[in-house]
Amino acid sequence: MAYSIFVEVEENDNAEYMPLMVYEAHADPVPVERVRVEDPGKPTGVYRVTGWSSEGGGSPVPALYVPVSDSGQALVHLVYGGDWGIRLMPEGLSEDWDIASPNQFGEPYLMLISEGDVLTA
Repeated sequence: MAYSIFVEVEENDNAEYMPLMVYEAHADPVPVERVRVEDPGKPTGVYRVTGWSSEGGGSPVPALYVPVSDSGQALVHLVYGGDWGIRLMPEGLSEDWDIASPNQFGEPYLMLISEGDVLTA
């Protein structure tokens, strides 16, 4: 069942450039709308997540989750989106996705150690 997932994010206003990365997927990707983030540069908590596309100068698309092999870990949990990465905002905010919002931030993608940090339901 293993197959390759290709992730590349071009330089844009949402996220920095991320060169082509190839990961071995262990399942089919599924849509994801929330993740738990524990990053030293961000407040720890649950975030809404969407993919971010170059369409229309920046627009939301589904974010996807898939468990993948990584050289440093046996299995990690990849959350990725559109050609401009992913966008996150703290859970509980009810604003629209907007590149200009100070309450939101972009990333090329997320690699989460714990599957419990991917909140698919």
